[in-house]
Amino acid sequence: MQSRRRVRLTFPPALIQEPILYRLVKDFDIVINIRRADVQADHGWVVLELDAEEATLERGVAWLQARGVQVDPIERDVIA
Repeated sequence: MQSRRRVRLTFPPALIQEPILYRLVKDFDIVINIRRADVQADHGWVVLELDAEEATLERGVAWLQARGVQVDPIERDVIA
């Protein structure tokens, strides 16, 4: 069953140049919709809607966290 999550990803400086979102789409087959973003040379964040099977979302979020990306759930445009 398809699930949708809204999250805010915060990237540490070492990952700013990495194709993290590309890997999330390509490796996990997660459909992303970028809602907001701010990426600078030394920091970055992005608000996304993620669509995929629930188990796939779990694996994708775990992979992001293992890479060092901070993942915060968003509920009704408020970071939970």
